[in-house]
Amino acid sequence: MSAEKKGRTVIYIISDSVGETAELVARAAASQFDGGRVEIHGVPYVQNPEEIPEIVKMAAEDESIIAFTLVMPHLREVLIREAQLHKVVIVDIMGPMLDALTKAEGISPRLEPGLVRKIDDEYFRKVEAIEFAVKYDDGKDPRGIMRADIVVIGISRTSKTPLCMYLAHKRIKAANVPLVPEAAPPEELFKLPSHKIVGLTIKPSQLNEIRTERLKTLGLTSDADYASINRIIKELEYAQDIMRRVGCHVIDVTNKAVEETASKVMELYYRGERSKQ
Repeated sequence: MSAEKKGRTVIYIISDSVGETAELVARAAASQFDGGRVEIHGVPYVQNPEEIPEIVKMAAEDESIIAFTLVMPHLREVLIREAQLHKVVIVDIMGPMLDALTKAEGISPRLEPGLVRKIDDEYFRKVEAIEFAVKYDDGKDPRGIMRADIVVIGISRTSKTPLCMYLAHKRIKAANVPLVPEAAPPEELFKLPSHKIVGLTIKPSQLNEIRTERLKTLGLTSDADYASINRIIKELEYAQDIMRRVGCHVIDVTNKAVEETASKVMELYYRGERSKQ
């Protein structure tokens, strides 16, 4: 029975990846007619040319249209040949754009299926990591400690937050916990494996300068206890004790850019991940 007698048109979506791009185009086009009369059959991950003749035969039996996104030239050639043989209408969604960009760029495409999905996945992982860093910044919610890829600990103004945000842009979920002598750290911190925790320390003299400038921006006097050397030394000694207890790696951030600290943290993180495999 023909597609006309059945009262609907069938579109086969053939792709060497998921096929989302071709399906989106097909549905957008179908909406200009009567989307309810169009039936879409997805055939994803076609990477063996021997699969194509059978797919084209099925499409021919349904008097269907084939829309395809095949980036591998040998697959496209087989599909075009088989479609001509069985008189099936085909629509190349990706080919014309690839050809145009090849001419414009003067270089050949990578011809790797699924790159759009890979890019999308990386983007969404980065967004998720950024949202995580914001939600679990400065010890706001200790539940984040157990969900984090990395937990950064240290006293105030040791660049914990900027470091976590930088790591988030590298798709690493980082939480940070401030260490204050007057408040015990969350119990969750002591339940983590040591390789998932990074401690930050700094020379007292540099932290004194940083905190003094911070007080000025807040319109406060620089002689506040927060910026005093004695207070800073007390906090650093307390933090060092906590870091010894959890057994974490400690990074001295004195005169270090955030990028430099992050590079070291990522090295530690990926080394820890490999050791689990």
